[in-house]
Amino acid sequence: MVLFLLIGYILFSVGMYFVFPKCGVEAWKGITPGLNLFEFAGIVGRKKSHAWWMFFPIVNIFIFSALIIDLARSFGKHSFWQHVLAVVGAPFYSIWLGLNKENTFEGAILPKEHEYFAKLKEAHEKNDNKTVNRLQSNSVFKKSPVREWAESIIFAVFAAAFIRMFLIEAYMIPTSSMEGSLKVGDFLFVSKAHYGVRLPQTFIMLPLLHNRIPFLNTESYIANPHFGYHRLPKLQEVQRFEPFVFNWPVGDSVYLSPERSFTADQVRRNPGIKSLIGDAELIVRPVDKKDHYIKRCVGLPGDSIKIVNRQLYVNNIAAPNATHQQFLYNVMSPTNQINPRLMDRLGVNLKESYPNQSLYFLDSVQVRKIKAMDTGMIIRVYPQDHRNDLFPFDTPLSQNWTVDNYGPIYIPKAGTTTPLNLENLSTYSRIISVYEHNKLDLRDGKIYINDQESTSYTFKMNYYWAMGDNRHNSEDSRAWGFVPEDHIVGKPLFIWFSTKNGAIKNGINWDRLFTSANKK
Repeated sequence: MVLFLLIGYILFSVGMYFVFPKCGVEAWKGITPGLNLFEFAGIVGRKKSHAWWMFFPIVNIFIFSALIIDLARSFGKHSFWQHVLAVVGAPFYSIWLGLNKENTFEGAILPKEHEYFAKLKEAHEKNDNKTVNRLQSNSVFKKSPVREWAESIIFAVFAAAFIRMFLIEAYMIPTSSMEGSLKVGDFLFVSKAHYGVRLPQTFIMLPLLHNRIPFLNTESYIANPHFGYHRLPKLQEVQRFEPFVFNWPVGDSVYLSPERSFTADQVRRNPGIKSLIGDAELIVRPVDKKDHYIKRCVGLPGDSIKIVNRQLYVNNIAAPNATHQQFLYNVMSPTNQINPRLMDRLGVNLKESYPNQSLYFLDSVQVRKIKAMDTGMIIRVYPQDHRNDLFPFDTPLSQNWTVDNYGPIYIPKAGTTTPLNLENLSTYSRIISVYEHNKLDLRDGKIYINDQESTSYTFKMNYYWAMGDNRHNSEDSRAWGFVPEDHIVGKPLFIWFSTKNGAIKNGINWDRLFTSANKK
């Protein structure tokens, strides 16, 4: 990214070397870093001090776009497409303005524009229609309604895209994995500045779309050229036990079904998924175009975590449980049918129903309320058996793990070294080969990294452990492992809108509007 911007600025400066003499400014100022920006502002009629805005990230993009358009207008280029070319190809456009002998400087455009609108305003105030018509008849400043709308829409999309890319983005909660802290249908604003703005890695993409074009069933970006991982300075570190948004770590190779994405590994491990994806093609995505997930960060780099009888332990200390942390319960009524209206008032999620008993996702507060309303109710946690889809996937290390009894497992920290052997290789193999881009081979029972036999590995990045508050209905780190630091997107700020069960037809959760998204 830095190289790209540097090359662009050098080309722009070369263009200014040829443009400035046409504007009565010494050519050498055009290739003098910094000074050329102040002179640039001056030749279009701005105060030279206006160029200071060029040194403020994000703001400078809009300032530069306005100045390059003003430069084009100062050379008599007033058409819509000239202005588009000026913004999109600014370095080359400046060279063309300077080298093409037919391009002549007509004077700073902004004083002329101010003078025109001052005269037009005066004529309108005097009801002098003759002067109004004369001013507007051949004016380069008059734009058709279509062009006015087009420019307004382009600016709005341009501004929204950059705000979304660098500052704040809106997300909607589509699943119940964070119930009851964050509900299906909650709309969040997420800050990308708190953990450091991650600079764009995918360069060519449709604005305001993440990875799919609606209705066209195709990706919304071109994967190459692709920049490496860089992040601006952060306001704070990721906090333990707080929600965070990140790209799905294993979402680089996925099949799409109407409901969700499935990784190539999930399809391989569970043949039943094939009926859901049909003939879908495998889609390979770069890091910043993987699906977005929101979970609670329960483990930081260097931590060791484990779950014993549903209780999470971090570094052998029992972790505080979220107020509305949920598990799957079997609710039985020996004498009466379970009242669905009662459950609806409690905001309970039904999983399955049978005569006189049902499976519900409940938190401790809901359990107490149900027991208080009907003392005959029998409520028990539904047992969770061993599954072959838990990370690190049926190795000797994890063969008896369940979602309720899991670990211990170490969360890698940048710069730390771990012994590497056949027993723990599956835990760290994806880190070594995918996240940190090494060649990993297993030959004759020995581990080779970049063709060198290895008995240890030093981590290059920090990693995190993510879990949903709905502990029995969350596909999280227990299913796919660690969250690399280059996958972190941002910090949830607040809920700005919320629909009941994810549909506006069901009503609005008025009590959730403009409430914190960081409930514990």
